[in-house]
Amino acid sequence: MSGLRIFMVAGEASGDLLAREVVEAIRQKADDVEFAGIGGQELASVGINSPFDISPLSILGFAEGIRAYGTVVKLADAAADAIIAFRPHAVVLVDSWGFMLRVAQRVRARAPEIKLIKLIGPQVWATRPGRAKTLAATVDHLLCMHDMETPYYAPFGLPTTVIGNPALSRNRPGNGAKFRAARGIGPDEQICLVLPGSRRSELAKVAPALLEAAKQVAKEKPDVRIVVSPAGNMADTFDETFPDVSGWAEVLHAPEERYDAMAAADVALACSGTVTSELAMQGTPMIVAYRTGWLTWALARGLLYKKHHITLLNIVSDDQEIVPEFVQTQQKPELIAGKAIEWLSDPEKLERQKDAQRAALSRMQGKGHSSAGISADAILSVARGQAVLPQE
Repeated sequence: MSGLRIFMVAGEASGDLLAREVVEAIRQKADDVEFAGIGGQELASVGINSPFDISPLSILGFAEGIRAYGTVVKLADAAADAIIAFRPHAVVLVDSWGFMLRVAQRVRARAPEIKLIKLIGPQVWATRPGRAKTLAATVDHLLCMHDMETPYYAPFGLPTTVIGNPALSRNRPGNGAKFRAARGIGPDEQICLVLPGSRRSELAKVAPALLEAAKQVAKEKPDVRIVVSPAGNMADTFDETFPDVSGWAEVLHAPEERYDAMAAADVALACSGTVTSELAMQGTPMIVAYRTGWLTWALARGLLYKKHHITLLNIVSDDQEIVPEFVQTQQKPELIAGKAIEWLSDPEKLERQKDAQRAALSRMQGKGHSSAGISADAILSVARGQAVLPQE
């Protein structure tokens, strides 16, 4: 079959990056594919320009989602209109569960012949396993990260392909020495890296605690260099929200420096998310913080979330705390700073943390195939109406 049309939809920074990687992988495997899509800077970098701004989708939590419901519905309607107009053979819906479900339902109702592929499923293994049935009734194929997800979908007949953790597939070792040399930071000087989140809600609820913790680290240990690396999609918003940070820390604006900064850092203070896996790949000891709205948290802890931890390194380690987490009431700058100062003051503790993270990371490693490459093969098969073959 020739002349395939594939429509990509990505609603957040991590999804936008994965969507771009998948597009590149598909182009390496097939030269007969025409793309269109909705996304951000990453998809735009490979020639797929979004017809509207997706930044309003960078929301978090139940209460926040309720407030943004009208916007989400309007964007889902607009996305469905764009998809129908393009008449694709397949649509790839990347991450962003609530928004993508609404888009899929609209497309399925209007054009049931279009194949719908969900790239990264909801965390049914941690919360709300009923979403497996909902997804199975809506899409044709699921590309999920973990083997432990597939049994949730088997009873409902949804075909799944396990792609592994995309962050681990990237395997892009940063050049810490290059980063230090470019900034005149000696090999024996210590760096504390702050990763404040990739959503507006995270800049509001998590970033202030991380930044205040970094200030306390600098006050206690004035020789430590503080580096802040906002997510690319939030760089302008970060500068507007925290205009004074550049006065006491080095703020990175070049996305290509992100992994170099991770590799150079002695410790990272990070908002929970995909970035924790990226830090683990760079061998960077990390401390994780997170806070969401209280209604969201009460629902999650009381009814939905089945794990004790939120960081994937901890979850795969039999739900034990390998990476320190400071969540909700424990997200206090003095607690975060205290742990960072403890590590920075004791090289042996830093090394032990690296060892613990490496052991946890080994549990997350896949079969050697790239997540984007596995995804590309499956997407092409579904779009062509062929069986998806398992990876050898």
